Amino acid sequence: MRSIQHSLLPALLAVVGVAWQLASCAAEAPVKIPAAVVDNQKQPGPMQTAVLSGGCFWGVQGVFEHVKGVQKVVSGYTGGTRLNAEYEKVGTGTTGHAESVQITFDPGKVSYGELLQVFFSVAHDPTQLNRQGPDVGSQYRSMIVYSDDSQKNIATAYIVQLSKAGVFPRPIVTKIDPLRSFYPAEEYHQDFLALNPTNPYIAYHDLPKIDNLRRLFPDYYSDRPVLLAAGNGSR
Repeated sequence: MRSIQHSLLPALLAVVGVAWQLASCAAEAPVKIPAAVVDNQKQPGPMQTAVLSGGCFWGVQGVFEHVKGVQKVVSGYTGGTRLNAEYEKVGTGTTGHAESVQITFDPGKVSYGELLQVFFSVAHDPTQLNRQGPDVGSQYRSMIVYSDDSQKNIATAYIVQLSKAGVFPRPIVTKIDPLRSFYPAEEYHQDFLALNPTNPYIAYHDLPKIDNLRRLFPDYYSDRPVLLAAGNGSR
C-alpha cells in the first residue's frame, strides 16, 4: 500500500481504512528480550549515530523519537545511490535501498546495545524476510548498518545471543552491513507518525509500537518525542 504515489495516499487510505483494519495484520507483537551482553559502557562523549532498517520508516522513526538519550531521528534510504534515493523509485524494490532511520544519540545516556534491544523487541519483527507486516519487498528488509567495528561486533554478538536464547519463534533474518551512505527521505516523510496519528496505517501498525515501548521498556521511554519539525535539542 505504501509504495503508491504519496499524493494519492491520504485519500486512498481514508477509503480503505476500515477494510485494512479488518484484512491486514496489526503491529507486530512485541517480544520481551534480554539486554545485549556485549555492549558499550555508557559514558559521556561525542554524539554517535546508528542506522537501522526495519520496514516502513514512519514507525521506526516514531519509536526511536521516544527513546531517552536520542537526540535526532531522520527517515531515509541506505543501500543504493544518491540518484535513486527517491520514494517512488525505492518503492519499486529495484534500487538496492532500504527504508531506514539514522539515529543520533548521546552515548552517556543510551548505549548502542540498548538501541538494538528496542529495535529487535518493539520497532519491528526481525524474523520477517524482506517485509514487515503489510509491506513487502527488499526495501523493507531488516538490517543493521554499522559505522565501525564496535557496532558490528555488538550487533553480531547480540544476534547470536538472541538466537541461542530462542526468544523468537523463527530465525532472525536481520542483515548486518557496513554503512556506505545514508540519504534523508523527502520532507513529508519526516515525523510522519507524530504529525499524522489518525492516518489509518499509523493507527493500526505503528502507534501500538509506541505503547509497547512504554510498557516493555519504561526506563528507556520518553513521553516527549524528539521531532525534526520542532527543532528539538537534547533530552
